[in-house]
Amino acid sequence: MSLGLLLFCFVIAVVLIIFMIARLKIHPFLTLMSVSVLLGLFAGVPLANMPGIIGTSFSGIFKSIGIVIIFGALIGAILEHTGAGLKIASVVVGALRNRHPDLAMLIIGWIVGIPVFCDSGFVVLNPVRKAIASRLATSPTALSVALSGGLYASHVFIPPTPGPVAAAGALGLGDSLLLVIILGVVVSVPVLAAVYIFARYVARKDELLPASNEVIFNEFDTAINETKLPSFTLSIAPILVPVLLMALGSISSIAGLGGEFAEVIKFIGNPVIALAFGLILALVLLALQDKFKNLSKLTEDTLKTVGPILFITAAGGVLGGVIKSAGFVDIIKANASALSGAGLVLAFVISAVLKTAQGSSTVAIVTTASILGLYTVDDSMLTILGLGSEMGAALAVLAIGAGAMCVSHANDSYFWVVTSLSGLSTQQGYRTQTAMTLIMGLVGVLSVCLLSVVLL
Repeated sequence: MSLGLLLFCFVIAVVLIIFMIARLKIHPFLTLMSVSVLLGLFAGVPLANMPGIIGTSFSGIFKSIGIVIIFGALIGAILEHTGAGLKIASVVVGALRNRHPDLAMLIIGWIVGIPVFCDSGFVVLNPVRKAIASRLATSPTALSVALSGGLYASHVFIPPTPGPVAAAGALGLGDSLLLVIILGVVVSVPVLAAVYIFARYVARKDELLPASNEVIFNEFDTAINETKLPSFTLSIAPILVPVLLMALGSISSIAGLGGEFAEVIKFIGNPVIALAFGLILALVLLALQDKFKNLSKLTEDTLKTVGPILFITAAGGVLGGVIKSAGFVDIIKANASALSGAGLVLAFVISAVLKTAQGSSTVAIVTTASILGLYTVDDSMLTILGLGSEMGAALAVLAIGAGAMCVSHANDSYFWVVTSLSGLSTQQGYRTQTAMTLIMGLVGVLSVCLLSVVLL
């Protein structure tokens, strides 16, 4: 098959994915699986090879990141159920002494969004936002922007949120999550700064300034006392301990340490084991609040939530396997010199197109990462684009995440969560949530490209 025809098949496949998900409302799992098979057939993949490609690609995803996603989501669910997120919020607000409420909401959202889905995080923290707006008579819309942006930044950039975890696994970084976390934090800084500036702009334009309402804030304070929130140390430990353990594991590997002690350090620094320790700490938190009896229900609800993400991720792996087998990498090879400097931008553009068209950041991240393939494989798109190293793959994860922000609008569930809970009209949502996510994505990809100049 000619290169032109292969390119045509690829473009049609992307358009079909968008059409089936966005217009026909077909589940992304069924969409990705069916389009993968159709693409393989039309691109000339031998029929005898298709079952093997599907099976190997599908199971490979579960092997690399399945347990990590489940553990991370379960930690987030427990932190939400125990009120640990509210405790973190109250400590941050107290540390800033109510002088920078929008900055407080930004930081709170960013921290809580690391283990908790952004949709759930906004629902949990919305009472905090309303109470602060009422006590300080500040712009509730600006606080919504700050909270939403903080949650969204960690949602697309920082594991163990499922999107970046899935992307890391698809690109071959399943055992190098700490690198993605560190770079995700670095890229988050300019993105959060942009959100803060935009929130301040919204505050000056907002005409919905509330009168000070101590009743609302007092009710919130009473709710905190009644729920007996855990200590800040216990609240933050399930998030920080896995990161520290992964850091120890990475340091041990880099230093080339040997012996039994080094093996133990490497073992506990493995992402699965490190998150298992985080989960144990979360379970301790659950038990101390006499809520351990709710663990079964929490686990069941979490599995229902992450199950579709796992299957969508695995289906995306099938699409990546078909793309590789169909000879699409030959197109990239033929134009490697022209595209090698644009690998990160290409990852951003593909992700942004998918996000804008079908609404789900996770689907956009998974699909784009699957298209790029493993950095450890010489003929993957990622390698041919000049990103065939651990650092290159990590930067690609972040470029994909930046694209998955652009943009949140009416086909995105997060758009409706933010606008409805904030009391915004659809048009106000476009001027705040949609505009903010566009700014975040552009600042994010620019930051990633600047980092690549230094790190690659």
